[in-house]
Amino acid sequence: MNGFALYLAVMRMHIIQHVTFEGPAAISDWCNTRGLTLNKTRLYQGDTLPDAEQFDFLVILGGPMSVNDRADYPWLSDELALISNSIAAGKTMLGICLGAQMIAQSLGAAVTGNPGKEIGWFGLQRHTALSDHPLADILPENFDAFHWHGETFAIPNMAIPMARSEACVNQGFVYKDKVVALQFHLETSLGSARLLINNSRDELVKGPFIQTETKMLSQPERFEHGQKRMFQLLDYLLAHTRAR
Repeated sequence: MNGFALYLAVMRMHIIQHVTFEGPAAISDWCNTRGLTLNKTRLYQGDTLPDAEQFDFLVILGGPMSVNDRADYPWLSDELALISNSIAAGKTMLGICLGAQMIAQSLGAAVTGNPGKEIGWFGLQRHTALSDHPLADILPENFDAFHWHGETFAIPNMAIPMARSEACVNQGFVYKDKVVALQFHLETSLGSARLLINNSRDELVKGPFIQTETKMLSQPERFEHGQKRMFQLLDYLLAHTRAR
């Protein structure tokens, strides 16, 4: 086994999943192609959260609940504490949608309702602050991404904003090069999009930034483009991860 293969073999990646219908999708595919072992906490079935010492790379997925719903979901407080401890310990981290909002709040930024829901494929514009960052090689100045959210976050202190859309000003940020928060979804596959639609169809009402099911699924190649960007982003984060 060469040095790089050995490095991957000892890398500990962990995913926190909040609901059955928002899974890792392309992230699992990336782990398989890189030969990484993936461990999961499935909060919807009562799994216990890990300690920060148990992983090197943490991924926090989305969910229909709000980070502010701690009275209804008591485990949110424990998850926020884990995120704070992991950032302090220098762990690599990727948060998506709810996961991004949890990272933002852990870093002291507010999470509030967006002016309206954003559901479907909408264009993003890369923030000028990201122009000189290595992530600019992954996110072009203008690109499409899949969205499904009704809340948004402020940009934490010392974080670099990543992108905006017409419907949502803050679509992502990077903090200290190894913590990335994305309001949009690059991990979504055609199959995982169908699963999300089937479980959240009540949200598909008329709105300026809410697409129909048919529109969302009409161009399967869009999901493939998103997956390529997710693979590149995960490769970037892997390069910044310190194995145990």
